Amino acid sequence: MPNNLNIIRASLEHLEIVVPLFDAYRQFYRWPSDLAGARAFLAERLSRNESAIFLAESDGAYHGFTQLYPSFSSGRMERLWILNDLFVAPASRGRGAGEALLEHARQFALETGARGMVLETATDNLTAQRLYERLGWVRDTEFYTYTLRL
Repeated sequence: MPNNLNIIRASLEHLEIVVPLFDAYRQFYRWPSDLAGARAFLAERLSRNESAIFLAESDGAYHGFTQLYPSFSSGRMERLWILNDLFVAPASRGRGAGEALLEHARQFALETGARGMVLETATDNLTAQRLYERLGWVRDTEFYTYTLRL
């Protein structure tokens, strides 16, 4: 990956760039490909300003993305960001795009007055876990995560 990696905030203008990356991300987590669904989902997030999506780009090629959702901690009475999605295309892995996206997300969180960020990853995604921990993320040992499917 060239040294001139840029991290840019995606807008609706970038929709057709983000869609295949988002679809590949979903497939990584064993969801079926759904480009039309991905396009509709991302268009809604971007048009409603419900998430912040950042793209890693160099020389016109897009290597990955991250998507953050706003949240709050009631107990701490502070803004948080949920780093919900992080994906680097297989051909671009190991070259710094993931780290650059995470660092940019951290800077964005600071600039928006957030006091922290949270993320979840699969228990078998050891590569991502090593990256997160190397960058200062701490695995939660105090709380369990529960889900309720509706």
